[in-house]
Amino acid sequence: MPIRKEKKRLGDMLIDEGLITEEQLVKALKTAKESGKRIGESLVEGGYTTDGDIMMALSRQLGIDTTSLVGVQIPDEMLSLANGSMLRKHRMVPLEFYNGNMNVVLMAMADPMDMVAIDDFHIVTNLEVEPILALPTEIMVTLDRYFGDSDTMQAAEKYAEERKKAEAASRGEANEEDLSKSPIVQLVKTMIEQGARQHASDIHVEALERVVRVRYRIDGALYEKFSYDIHLLPAIIARLKIIGGMDISEKRKPQDGRITMIVDRTEYDIRASILPTVYGEKCVMRLAQKKMLTRNKSELGFTPYEMQQFDNILKNPNGIILVTGPTGSGKSTTLYTALSELNKEDVNIITVEDPVEANIDGINQVQTNDKAGLSFASALRSILRQDPDIIMIGEIRDGETAGIAVQASITGHLVVSTLHTNSSAGTLTRLMDMGIESYLLADSVVGVIAQRLVRRLCEKCKEEYDATPQEKKLLGLPPEQALKLYRPCGCGHCNQTGYKGRIGVYEIMTITPKVRQAITRSGSTEDIKNAALSEGMHTLRMSSSAMAIRGVTSFSEMLKVSFDNDAPLDL
Repeated sequence: MPIRKEKKRLGDMLIDEGLITEEQLVKALKTAKESGKRIGESLVEGGYTTDGDIMMALSRQLGIDTTSLVGVQIPDEMLSLANGSMLRKHRMVPLEFYNGNMNVVLMAMADPMDMVAIDDFHIVTNLEVEPILALPTEIMVTLDRYFGDSDTMQAAEKYAEERKKAEAASRGEANEEDLSKSPIVQLVKTMIEQGARQHASDIHVEALERVVRVRYRIDGALYEKFSYDIHLLPAIIARLKIIGGMDISEKRKPQDGRITMIVDRTEYDIRASILPTVYGEKCVMRLAQKKMLTRNKSELGFTPYEMQQFDNILKNPNGIILVTGPTGSGKSTTLYTALSELNKEDVNIITVEDPVEANIDGINQVQTNDKAGLSFASALRSILRQDPDIIMIGEIRDGETAGIAVQASITGHLVVSTLHTNSSAGTLTRLMDMGIESYLLADSVVGVIAQRLVRRLCEKCKEEYDATPQEKKLLGLPPEQALKLYRPCGCGHCNQTGYKGRIGVYEIMTITPKVRQAITRSGSTEDIKNAALSEGMHTLRMSSSAMAIRGVTSFSEMLKVSFDNDAPLDL
């Protein structure tokens, strides 16, 4: 069979390149046969090699060039040659006519040996193909960019037609089996896949008066992606309830669910929240890659000075380490990174979370369950009898949990947790307001990390300009000082937003003797902050200002995270 022959050829090439062994090839061939996948996919999923290694090996063996599709603009005449579904099926993207020859198309392909794909394209267009190698993930992202809207709209239209036929045939309720067979399944799947490929942190499915609006939160900002007829809403929500393990018949109460989905061989943990609104139920899905929560600390965006402070705080054998900031500021990532750093064979780490966001080998993780009476406070009491060295509390929500955390830290445990406050100093006064005595707080807290996320300027298109006097003033600089800042422009690389990715901004407060004295005296937020500043703390304003000056982010992004408006810039 041609496919078997093709698979063998690819495997032999990778063996020749020294990327895989005969044994690994045999295992991958068996897996590919059982799952119906291509041999390349099986090899990557088995962890034997990577897409990049396969692409470079094919390039060397076949003498075919490689290309990157990031930010590539494809002419309309190429997009009209074939439909998105055919290109998606064969993982190929037409780029341009080859060397001006109107009969040959330069085609970005994941597998240039896929003769079925080349033949299909030739039959549809009567054009020849000159292959060029590209990464499968970049091909799928490019297809989503150019054909995503049409693919989902086709699914929506198909569902609308079937719905009309079904209504004409019967006025009965659609059961789960009927729903699973409908195009709505494909619509929901495509919606989530495209959100994942565009690095969306949240997907909003919203019921407006006449339409269903779908928006993606990308790098902290919401962008409208799709708009469907309002009649599709019940089917979309029903499908999300089914895959999220929620009650499909309950439409009057809020519900929470959890979805696990694999997109381009990456596992996503999706938390879905359903809320009844005036025009129907709204769903928000939060997408998280499990592997992204446990990063190396060097990837968090710390400056060398902040990295030193972070390491010093983690060296404490006991006490409380708090990470604070609003929802979506990256607290969980910092917390899990700290845990991974502390996770050694000779320590017992136990966490209490709601929900458990990522599974870490070697750590005992407890999921709270209010219905079963397992709250943060009750779980913590039980954990203290489990001989822990380090305890992680997902969030300190009340005085009872805070009190137990303080007692645990004083009795020799290291406690790490999060809190929703705006600044490091504000965290300590918040705990005092919860009823924790100031002398206990001064004794137990060893460090507080306040953080935000700012959007990174796109390196490909950011534009330099002279800072205005007002901007210099807010950055704490004299008006006469020459200063260049950068503003977002927008290009194909950043999807016309001017920003690409996000980076953490930190305010790290180490509890020094001077800061401890301010806490013991029940000092105000301002008193504690001034004591910390005199000991070398950099506020969020200082850290974000430094990033704007370095050209990492824009002045407008800096303003979004600066709550302490009068903080001068420490040069």
